[in-house]
Amino acid sequence: MQIWEPTYECMPREELQQLQLERLQATINRVYKNVTCYRNKFNELGIVPEDIQSLDDLRKLPFTTKEDLRLNYPYGMFAVPLREVVRIHSSSGTTGKPTVVGYTKHDIKVWSNLVARFMTAAGVTLDDVVQVAFGYGLFTGAFGLHYGTETIGASVIPMSSGNTEKQIMIMQDYKTTALVSTPSYAITIADRMEKMGIDPKTLSLKVGLFGGEPWSEAMRKEIESRLFISATDNYGLSEVIGPGIAGDCEHKCGMHIFEDAFIPEIIDPDTGEVLPPGSVGELVLTTLTKEAFPMIRYRTRDITCLDYSPCACGRTMVRMKKTMGRSDDMLIIKGVNVFPSQIEEVLFAIEGCQPHYQIIVDRKGTLDTLEIQIEVIENIFFDEMKRQRAFLEMVEKRIDSRLGVGATVKLVEPNSIPRHEGKAQRVIDRRKL
Repeated sequence: MQIWEPTYECMPREELQQLQLERLQATINRVYKNVTCYRNKFNELGIVPEDIQSLDDLRKLPFTTKEDLRLNYPYGMFAVPLREVVRIHSSSGTTGKPTVVGYTKHDIKVWSNLVARFMTAAGVTLDDVVQVAFGYGLFTGAFGLHYGTETIGASVIPMSSGNTEKQIMIMQDYKTTALVSTPSYAITIADRMEKMGIDPKTLSLKVGLFGGEPWSEAMRKEIESRLFISATDNYGLSEVIGPGIAGDCEHKCGMHIFEDAFIPEIIDPDTGEVLPPGSVGELVLTTLTKEAFPMIRYRTRDITCLDYSPCACGRTMVRMKKTMGRSDDMLIIKGVNVFPSQIEEVLFAIEGCQPHYQIIVDRKGTLDTLEIQIEVIENIFFDEMKRQRAFLEMVEKRIDSRLGVGATVKLVEPNSIPRHEGKAQRVIDRRKL
């Protein structure tokens, strides 16, 4: 079954924008009629659906934030009666009330197809065996990739997360060809294979579909070199749909956003001003096809930029660059904005550094401090003091040059930094304690 959809993915931009406008107007009418939160927001600004006559009019509309979802917990943002909702997912709710999202039967079909489209773009076919190492449950990631795999017609192994040695056994015995996980868990799998004496070249793996956390190009190369696969990126957000918003094509030059289903904007995260193409800022998304849970100008808090230049794959849809991180995860150290991904890029480029690190931010008196603990290979950790000091100074100098702020680097022995089977916990900010 071929999921590639040139009808949408190769559509001339003028035709695409006309399709977006028609779907946007239908969505605005839906939320104004059925979602009290949106109707109140529009009324406060003196806006009615008929005011949206062009795509440029989108910026007249208010933003939606995660706080709106929490205030309307659990079903206040639904645009259909609960009897039409066939699936409910939610966030973990670790920082308060969870955000609850719903899907109609048609939403599930659209979602499955969108995921199948980015999986196909990454190289997955109906001949593949896809091992899903995301946690099943209220998290949208596992189910999204599961149904996308079935839509393609490939075989799916719903392994879920954890139990790394069994993951590897399943890969060996079931001839897994595609791995779905967070990129940091892919590194954990590679580490465990090494300890078990398993040569990844003996596996059938050929492609990895990674998401759920920001990761650098250096980490992509690390995964590819250690697992001997093509490591592809994809982007999703539970509040918007889950996975299926964007994904890499074979050229890996930015993730194509499926603009037939979403309108992306880049804004200044401080002012909310819409920024011109090519600018780095916060990604804002508006859904165009969702029935149960439409989102108007949802502030993702993810920092990226959009590239409208032609892609060699033939798709005309805009590409988003790898997310630098989230605006609410950005660290401000001595007045300088720092993203963990910037530190990761430096470390992965240094021979001897292991792909495991932790960032510790603290405050001594009135001054912020930044400590980076990194695992290094044994011959560096146990090297003579003079050579180890030279290595530390080199790492600190590169970080200072990249970030514009000094950091203390501490070398730790292999396997001393905790491993995670889901999203990696890279930052400990003690200033918040």
